[in-house]
Amino acid sequence: MSIEELLIFAKGHCHSTHAKILLAELLDKNPLELLVNLSEKVSEEKCELYKKEVLALANNKPLQYVIGSVNFYGNKFLINENVLIPRFETEELVENTIKYINDYFKEPVDILDLGCGSGVIGLTLEKKVSTKSVDLVDISKKALEITKKNCDLLNSKANIIESDFFNNVSKKYDIIISNPPYIKTNEEIEDIVKNNEPHLALYAGVDGLDCYRRIIKEVKYYLKDKSIIAFEIGCTQAQDITNLANKELENIKVIVKKDLSGKDRMLFILKNIV
Repeated sequence: MSIEELLIFAKGHCHSTHAKILLAELLDKNPLELLVNLSEKVSEEKCELYKKEVLALANNKPLQYVIGSVNFYGNKFLINENVLIPRFETEELVENTIKYINDYFKEPVDILDLGCGSGVIGLTLEKKVSTKSVDLVDISKKALEITKKNCDLLNSKANIIESDFFNNVSKKYDIIISNPPYIKTNEEIEDIVKNNEPHLALYAGVDGLDCYRRIIKEVKYYLKDKSIIAFEIGCTQAQDITNLANKELENIKVIVKKDLSGKDRMLFILKNIV
């Protein structure tokens, strides 16, 4: 079959933009190249693979899982159904964290990415700031398999630790960053998310705050005197998490930042930082 014939097939099953992205990825071209090479023949093996991927999209499998990778902050990361699909809000969390590190730390920093999933947060920080160490922690063995692949892909020196939060962590950090589960148990979310992404990384109790409670209660033992905690949060959770921090931690300043949609989405706890 030709590129044009494959695109015609795909448009009968999925959005035309997704059809182009999927085929461009498969053929290692950009979408524009497809349109100027419509008559180019595609091998039978790749035709069958493409059709299989298109039908997966038609069955509401997310495009990112079908492709098996995402671009996050300028780097390619492998993903699958065992880890969350990284989102723009998480890139904003990383962007703001980079700024805080550059503003307040002159020496290389020790970073902990707690609940790392595919490792996009910690591995991006490792590339963008001066680090002494980066530890990537997750409770899920299957998630850490993807983390390891991304470490290899990016030639990272990060340490991978299988741990239920801080259970297997034994040092103190300048930066502890986390995008933990924060969806309420009975909260309505999009079917494509609920039916595909790992629930272990989505849900966090009746009010969605279980993970923040645990992290904030235990985190004091893993913070250096001067340190920052960076959280991605649900858009209605800022005040509750601020209250938790002020109850459990001393000498802190809490800063809530909005995402590009104007929603509270990031919360930073600055300890002993003026």
